[in-house]
Amino acid sequence: MRRWLLGLLLFFPLLAAAEVRDPEKYFFDDKLGNFKEELQVAKQQGKKGIMFFFELDDCPWCARMKATILNQSDVQDFFHQHFMIFPIDVAGDVPMTDFKGREIQEKAYALENRVRATPVVMFFDLEGNQITRFTGAAKSKEDFLLLGRYVVDGVYKEMPFERYKKAQAEKK
Repeated sequence: MRRWLLGLLLFFPLLAAAEVRDPEKYFFDDKLGNFKEELQVAKQQGKKGIMFFFELDDCPWCARMKATILNQSDVQDFFHQHFMIFPIDVAGDVPMTDFKGREIQEKAYALENRVRATPVVMFFDLEGNQITRFTGAAKSKEDFLLLGRYVVDGVYKEMPFERYKKAQAEKK
């Protein structure tokens, strides 16, 4: 009985540290569809930029990221502190206004941005210029947070993400 109680008490801090929240509700921002205007909101809110999560309904890697990484409260909090975050359906017919003010469907926008596999995480600065992209599912929450830190700290100007990731691993 005592071992069971001790095990339970040791387990509770792990639960508190790993709060899980619905990514559709807590990770992504409400999408108005006019990203030229969203840039202004991002500037007013003091964000570093805008992040797009290009996805496909039947994409198992997108679903895995949502179920294991994008649902983590610390990931949601970090990314919301620095970015406005929007999903883009690579097969979607939903009209949107891009950063240049052009009307375009989501799937055409994805095609223009050479999104051929999903997921793709793409970051844009406050002028609507693409600053970096990451194709594929992140391996872990830590890798995804490292990607965010790579953008926030401006390291993307100096080196590719894989080199940054390797340098960070060597520091440990």
